[in-house]
Amino acid sequence: MKILIQNGRVMDPATGRDEITDIAIAAGRIIAVGNVAADFHPNRTIDASGLVVAPGLVDLAVRLREPGQEHAGMLESEMAAAAAGGVTALVCPPDTDPVLDEPGLVDMLKFRAEKLHQSRVFPLGALTRGLQGEVLTEMAELTESGCIGFGQAEVPIVNTQVLQRALQYAATFGYTVWLRPQDPWLGKGVAASGPLATRMGLSGIPVTAETIALHTLFDLLRSVHSASRAAGEKGLRVHLCRLSSAAGLELVRQAKAEGLPVTCDVSVHNLHLADVDIGYYDSRLRLQPPVRQQRDREALRAGLADGTVDALVSDHNPVDSDAKVLPFAEAEPGATAVELLLGLSVKWAQQEGLGLMQALAALTTGPQQVLGSALGTLQHSVGQIAVGGVADLCLFDPNDSWAVQPGQLRSQGVHTPFEGHEMPARVRWTLVGGYVAYEGRG
Repeated sequence: MKILIQNGRVMDPATGRDEITDIAIAAGRIIAVGNVAADFHPNRTIDASGLVVAPGLVDLAVRLREPGQEHAGMLESEMAAAAAGGVTALVCPPDTDPVLDEPGLVDMLKFRAEKLHQSRVFPLGALTRGLQGEVLTEMAELTESGCIGFGQAEVPIVNTQVLQRALQYAATFGYTVWLRPQDPWLGKGVAASGPLATRMGLSGIPVTAETIALHTLFDLLRSVHSASRAAGEKGLRVHLCRLSSAAGLELVRQAKAEGLPVTCDVSVHNLHLADVDIGYYDSRLRLQPPVRQQRDREALRAGLADGTVDALVSDHNPVDSDAKVLPFAEAEPGATAVELLLGLSVKWAQQEGLGLMQALAALTTGPQQVLGSALGTLQHSVGQIAVGGVADLCLFDPNDSWAVQPGQLRSQGVHTPFEGHEMPARVRWTLVGGYVAYEGRG
């Protein structure tokens, strides 16, 4: 199918392009940006006047709840939610049921996702069998099935020797290990430690739960990284998922300055919310990691602005009402957010006095660089607008605001702490491989 997008403001953080021009698409790829040939005859023309034409958004943390938890979110609904949010590529953590520790399970997930013709799904394989932290998975086989890295989701590895071996093995073959830094013993609470949690009688998760895990990981990484370079191996990279504290961010900043192969992301919840927003035990704020004090939130916002934080993620985790509408400490952690990702990034940029280009960079070039060579042939297509690259595009109205109403979201998980909030930027079209995956109402 041939598509012509006319008169849109094409913005691409990868190249710095910001101009009103046309884009021609054929056979799922971009064949021209500006200077469209006179003999190009599209099957469909999209008038993008007043709209921004951006690379499709890349979300590094989206739970699809399938296989195993279809009652909380069907693949169809969560993929539709991603497309409605302008997300054309997403990373799925391995904590499905069963866990993504077998090539057949990964093959099945990718096959189901590809049939829907919506967002591209890049699964993370389990680092250890069953996420039990004892035996390493067959990473080579999982990579052949399409896994772009390996992680433990919310399950920390208690045995440090197992973690060391996992890093060593990953370094041999050049794999990326995705970990959320949290000490298994200190991280068992339900809210961020502090005066608020104490007054409310909620068990706390201290900042040291994050920093102790980071110190341990960085010490192991120094040793493995040095030995890997000496042996001439491909080397590894560690991606830190959803940092939550100012102290943790400072450790990451130091590790990057030291030259350790580390990247990190932060969730929209920790970027915009603080523990005071829990209010009267609002279970919609029951999240992992917990939202912390305002000083932590401000540090994360500054870290995203200065590039210490590589990407902003939705941390989309749909939870059904039976598991969410409970007393705060008993509620299942998680919230729907993939449809809010663009709006919350733009809102952050506006509040910080930053431009729209920087808001888009946190959702396109930043995550694309995190994924890197794991994308294979798509490495130079995902997260940017390039002639010859796949036509993954997000068209949105930067001047149209909308209120978050759970009943209007496409995800089966309707619970979000941003209910009633005004969001800037409304997605109008999402194209994935030249296919119209979402078309919004005018």
